[in-house]
Amino acid sequence: MEGSEEQPGSQPPHSGDHRIRDGDFVVLKREDVFKAVQVQRRKKVTFEKQWFYLDNVIGHSYGTTFEVTNGGSLQPKKKKEEPTSETKEAGTDNRNIIDDGKSQKLTQDDIKALKDKGIKGEEIVQQLIENSTTFRDKTEFAQDKYIKKKKKKYEAIITVVKPSTRILSVMYYAREPGKINHMRYDTLAQMLTLGNIRAGNKMIVMETCAGLVLGAMMERMGGFGSIIQLYPGGGPVRAATACFGFPKSFLSGLYEFPLNKVDSLLNGTFSAEMLSSEPKDSASVEESNGTLEDKQPSEQENEDSMAEAPESSHSEEQETMEIVSQVPEYKEPKERGNKKDYIQEKQRRQEEQRKRHLEAAALLSERNADGLIVASRFHPTPLLLSLLDFVAPSRPFVVYCQYKEPLLECYTKLRERGGVINLRLSETWLRNYQVLPDRSHPKLLMSGGGGYLLSGFTVAMDSLKAEPSLKPNTGTAESHTTEEPAAKKRKCPESDS
Repeated sequence: MEGSEEQPGSQPPHSGDHRIRDGDFVVLKREDVFKAVQVQRRKKVTFEKQWFYLDNVIGHSYGTTFEVTNGGSLQPKKKKEEPTSETKEAGTDNRNIIDDGKSQKLTQDDIKALKDKGIKGEEIVQQLIENSTTFRDKTEFAQDKYIKKKKKKYEAIITVVKPSTRILSVMYYAREPGKINHMRYDTLAQMLTLGNIRAGNKMIVMETCAGLVLGAMMERMGGFGSIIQLYPGGGPVRAATACFGFPKSFLSGLYEFPLNKVDSLLNGTFSAEMLSSEPKDSASVEESNGTLEDKQPSEQENEDSMAEAPESSHSEEQETMEIVSQVPEYKEPKERGNKKDYIQEKQRRQEEQRKRHLEAAALLSERNADGLIVASRFHPTPLLLSLLDFVAPSRPFVVYCQYKEPLLECYTKLRERGGVINLRLSETWLRNYQVLPDRSHPKLLMSGGGGYLLSGFTVAMDSLKAEPSLKPNTGTAESHTTEEPAAKKRKCPESDS
């Protein structure tokens, strides 16, 4: 692409969002493997058993393909014309080819020597083809399969793409599905559609999917509207949300509220003093991580775990600490200055957090939210029955669960409770296809399931059931029901006449 031939210093002074800048969150792509990282100068990144630096990607366009060279440097890969099928020598079938392991003349030591000399992966693949005694006897399809397999092994080709909901959801589902409760990307798309997520909404979300659902909602809302995130424990987990790289303007409409204070808010016993009585441990932990919120270092391992499994745990921990240390507010105790300044800074952050909690409580107390999204590892029934009171009538709600049985119980409870219509329990079935000339077919490895969704709409509760003062008027309604047989009796004489 055109952007791959430009140098980092040649970009226009007012480059748009299509350019990679220092400090941006990007996603590295190699074949079907993804990893989310933050661009930093002189920071070593390990991906698919390859280590490199991201200095040279700054200034290039998103979607540019790079090749790893000696010293961990990334260089834009120039497109080369592949030879046409007419110039290839191919056999008619593979019946005479015997896989005895002796068809390749190059040994592992020879290939290692070529790598040590600095020869590129493309040239190594070409030498493997020339030194294979059975390559020309294979069919054209078998040759393409062989070349693709060797390129994947020896060519270090990496594409830098911009983070999005689909890319991040595919990344998490492929490498760490347990962190997002095994939510498949098509299920997440169904949630956003059924929940009517759009700009200007006032949404409530309760999720334990490392912040992936929250980030998807923020991306679709585009920084307009407000989101109240309910969180269990000491603070909200937003590891996946940080991978989106949202600007600071998006965070102005994001509020968080502790889940253990919801009951007091519904009963009318909530007060500002209840927030100050929270454990100090959560505040100290949240303070130490700065902008990434509570539990971020442990959950940030989501990004590190996108690398190959054989990597050592020491390298993952080191990379995790590098990601945390890039936050400006994160400092070691020795660098914080004197103890007095540290205490004042800690009190200031606690006061800001307390103020945000009060703002979230005020928004919830209005009970006019435009929608509710629940995707957590907890049982959905008590969560949904409590949080539906904050949603305005004629608004959608969506509940995700990995298993069907909890949602069946939730479905039954909602029918008994009333105040909801159009209840629907669904499961999305997904099938991937390989589309190639003369080789289009469903892929052999498919997902077994992506979870279940319970969706519906809220309606205003019946005033006769909601207000006990109107119960004496029910006698008039009963009188109308008793008059129905009399009306039928009056029809009998008319028919006789």
